[in-house]
Amino acid sequence: MSASDAPTVFIIDDDAAMRAAIQGLLKTEGLRSEGFATPEEFLNSSHLDSPGCLVLDVRLRGVSGLDFQGKLTEMGLQIPIVFITAHGDIPMTVKAMKSGAVQFLTKPFRDQELLDAVHEALDRDRVRRQEQREIAHVQQRYATLTAREREVMDLVVSGMLNKQIASELGTSEITVKTHRAQVMRKMQAGSLAELVRVAERLRTSSAQ
Repeated sequence: MSASDAPTVFIIDDDAAMRAAIQGLLKTEGLRSEGFATPEEFLNSSHLDSPGCLVLDVRLRGVSGLDFQGKLTEMGLQIPIVFITAHGDIPMTVKAMKSGAVQFLTKPFRDQELLDAVHEALDRDRVRRQEQREIAHVQQRYATLTAREREVMDLVVSGMLNKQIASELGTSEITVKTHRAQVMRKMQAGSLAELVRVAERLRTSSAQ
């Protein structure tokens, strides 16, 4: 992994001493970090879609960390969030976790608690980005199929036999076999089970 690809832990906390302390802790783990006093500073940065995670204080001047979490969701930014707060309560924790937060830590927390939460958040981001890359590759392969090949693929993954597909499309079984072979090659599927999994990924991604 190159330095430019390394994930960054973004810290939003209006307490400069807390930001510095967290950054110092992360540095001992070899983790890159950047600190911001306000959500606006973070939004105005050039890192909105960079690999990483967010350590976010719940109570900030002028805005709630929970509200900012909702704003990020509305903007389509899927950065994993670790909440920190000196004033946490159960309803606040439940709301944050239901909205997808990785962890909700109450100050003073142990260094290892924060490090564990950050590593979990970075792992989530890495997995999500890998899944997005894989889906993009599948979509690119699907785009190379002709209209008839897509029809054949849909019928194949529905469980129909070549003879049934030929009858459905009003063509010969040999033609269906040819289209089916092309579908398997273009979609890089080595078996029917693989093709079904690929089709399910396409369906899931298009529904999101």
